[in-house]
Amino acid sequence: MESARRELERMRGSSDAWQEVRYERATDADGDDCDANAVRRAKVLWALQYDRRPGDLPLVRWLAGQEAVCRHEAPFQGLSEETELAGFLLAEYRQVEDVWLHWEIKVANFDTWIGYDEEHLFAAGVRGTTAFVRDSGHTDRDAVLERLLDEKGRPCVSEEGLAEWSERKRSRFPADPAAEDPFTWVRRARLTDDRELIRRELDRWAAGRGRDKETLGLLRHYLAGLGAFAEAARAQRESLAFAGTVQESAFAWQTLAGLERQAGDHHAAWEALRECRRALDGVPGWQEVGMGRMYVEELFLLARSAEGELAEAVFAEADRQARDVPGLPLVVLRSAAAAAVRVGDENRTGHYRRLRDAEQQRIDTELGRAHP
Repeated sequence: MESARRELERMRGSSDAWQEVRYERATDADGDDCDANAVRRAKVLWALQYDRRPGDLPLVRWLAGQEAVCRHEAPFQGLSEETELAGFLLAEYRQVEDVWLHWEIKVANFDTWIGYDEEHLFAAGVRGTTAFVRDSGHTDRDAVLERLLDEKGRPCVSEEGLAEWSERKRSRFPADPAAEDPFTWVRRARLTDDRELIRRELDRWAAGRGRDKETLGLLRHYLAGLGAFAEAARAQRESLAFAGTVQESAFAWQTLAGLERQAGDHHAAWEALRECRRALDGVPGWQEVGMGRMYVEELFLLARSAEGELAEAVFAEADRQARDVPGLPLVVLRSAAAAAVRVGDENRTGHYRRLRDAEQQRIDTELGRAHP
């Protein structure tokens, strides 16, 4: 948080610095579009959460406006925690004219339309906001008024409901860092890509918690993201006990196989895939759905990673199962061709390369990219 506090003090020192946290479309290391200033803007918002001052309203409005732009322009859009935090901080000032800025966030994309609480619009008070919007000449007046009122023309939120909502939001975004949900720091550390901090906060969060399904699922997810695949596999193996249906069991075993493969324990991955196949026997028509294609893909991926007789045995099983699973996608066919090369099966290499190339041609033709 120290770097976040420094960023906030810079923003407080001069509004010229605000441009440094504006939404700016950029390209990340993987070639995907991103917001170049997302992390810096997030840090300022985090610092504001724990150090709220009346004089910060212009800055909070700027940040909320940039979150609205980001949610509208960002390639993956969605509704982020930072956008919700910006909206909460803005709502706490209870300024009726901010209804328009809340509206910009609300209509930014489908996820914000559904997930950004309409109570934000009423933050200055139900009656006062309704009267303000009704009497305004703003271009969004009618659209906002339609959202504020029900079919009988009454506010869709009560003053009591608004007060309860505000209390829930204050609980979610406490002013005291010590009152924060420990997992919040895990998510925030991940956003800043501080792997050491992620691990430290993840361990702190997990210490003393019951090993329930949710805890194990989050541990598996974040440990895998850190490349700690063996530890992620152990968490996933524990979670097998919570699989309530044969579908859940099959998916859990397949997930474990992938983690064991990435951890380098190819024999454990093979055993997990065999358990996955046994579970699939209880799933009618599994070959026709995504679960079947994912299972076949994991078999080919393991065949590519393993060595010697194990690689050959896994490839033989993958090849056998692939015959019964129609509509294998391009990514699976690519893995299949690479696995065939790995085990030195020239006949199946040619077979899967032909299927791969035909699927690529079909996709190119569908997208209008086919070569004459």
